[in-house]
Amino acid sequence: MADYADPENTLIMETTKGTVVIECRPDLAPQHVARIKELARSGFYDGVVFHRVIDGFMAQTGDPTGTGMGGSGQKLKAEFSDAPHVRGVCSMARANNPDSGDSQFFVCFGDARFLDRQYTVWGKVSEGMENVDQIKRGEPVRDPDSIVSMKVAADV
Repeated sequence: MADYADPENTLIMETTKGTVVIECRPDLAPQHVARIKELARSGFYDGVVFHRVIDGFMAQTGDPTGTGMGGSGQKLKAEFSDAPHVRGVCSMARANNPDSGDSQFFVCFGDARFLDRQYTVWGKVSEGMENVDQIKRGEPVRDPDSIVSMKVAADV
């Protein structure tokens, strides 16, 4: 296994397209990072599909129902920051209410700066972005790719 600078704040997401390593940013979003790690450790994300994938924009996952309407049932208070939504950034999906983020998140394929300060950035892909790029597109996605497992590196 690789040597991570901060294994407690590194996620290893095995997808149907390959491994994706995410460096969490508790400095930006401590509550979101803590909740995502809690969900990852419980196996919540294992088998969850990428239900909304828009070419050139982002790949969204984290809904156990696969519809875009589900979550873990625990809403989080927004933790907006000046961190830019650029390629590889991981940010929370939410409804119109800024404090409606739950378990759904997205990975940006490219520049999405129009989302800045309106969505909670909690991490960035450090390895495996080429695997994110291969995730099947669609709204909704037919026969979608999925997270096989998501673990905190410190636990592996």
